[in-house]
Amino acid sequence: MDRRSFLKNTALGGTAAAATSLAAPALAQSTRTLTMVTSWPRGFAVLDDAATYLENMVREMSDGSLVIEKKAPGELVGALEVFDAVSSGQADMYHSADYYFIGQHPGYAYFTAVPFGGTAQEVTNWYYHGGGEELHDELGSIFNLKGLLAGNSGSQSGGWFRNEINSANDFNGLKFRMPGLGGKVLGKLGASVQNIPGGELYQALSSGALDGLEWVGPMADERAGFQEVAKVYYTAGFHEPGSALSANVNLDVWNELSDQHKAILRYASMATTHFQLSETLANNGAALARLQAQGVKTLQFSDDVWDAFGRASAEVMDENMGDELFAKIRTSFEASLANSAAWIQKSDGYYVEQRVRVLGG
Repeated sequence: MDRRSFLKNTALGGTAAAATSLAAPALAQSTRTLTMVTSWPRGFAVLDDAATYLENMVREMSDGSLVIEKKAPGELVGALEVFDAVSSGQADMYHSADYYFIGQHPGYAYFTAVPFGGTAQEVTNWYYHGGGEELHDELGSIFNLKGLLAGNSGSQSGGWFRNEINSANDFNGLKFRMPGLGGKVLGKLGASVQNIPGGELYQALSSGALDGLEWVGPMADERAGFQEVAKVYYTAGFHEPGSALSANVNLDVWNELSDQHKAILRYASMATTHFQLSETLANNGAALARLQAQGVKTLQFSDDVWDAFGRASAEVMDENMGDELFAKIRTSFEASLANSAAWIQKSDGYYVEQRVRVLGG
């Protein structure tokens, strides 16, 4: 029996059973529930905050006619198994970071972050006004997915280390957690790169299974407790200047939804992006001050390390250009980035420089 027949027969059976008992409330009869598997443990700062906001927003916007049932890692599938679960129809949708799934296609990196890529504003410019959303759908159609962006944590930190990084050679042999194409870049520098789910990172760092890791930024990192087991923190990184999250829906499920419910999911996802980015940026400064008060040393990578990041990043990006869809996505993204930067650098960028010069701080 195929999936649609199963659902149809189940629905008919439920109707027959209901006819022999008291009628259910009209709202309950019309409610559509979507099972959403996530990559975030419950209560995880910033990331599960975004998934929870999306869950609540969809319920409120639909007046309860569309409900998301959120599942944390291990409740249905593992943190990094959500893509396959939704693609196959085991779950209806997922909330995750699409760069976890570059093994399925390297183009998915662009729907989270790529090395030396866009800021949060530049990513959303591309996604909604530069063809990114359509490319997300084109890529998703290969895997039976409808793409939605639902979150952005802004610029992510360079990471936590046990020891300072004085040159690019210090990455050689380093056991480091970094997903996506950024992890491929560190691999070029000799690091032993691992993609470990967020819920397992504290233990891996404290046990010595990792020498360092990158996660999100001060707010989320403080909540995770990394300052208890590492004291060197690089505040700027090359790998995720504006990290988007996705709430991708099984394409069969998406096609079965009403136009109203599709619109609610899309606009609730957009609202989630705005909410998460503002939550993160509003809290990172105070969280960083608390980390420093606990003895954390905040640093920036030297220019020669940044140069090494740049050379290795170019190699990684170029290695994927043999894939036609990756090349199409990259070309679209970089064209949008150039258009955005042409104004942002001359407006916001210059304004911030002058504000700091005139007012200080």
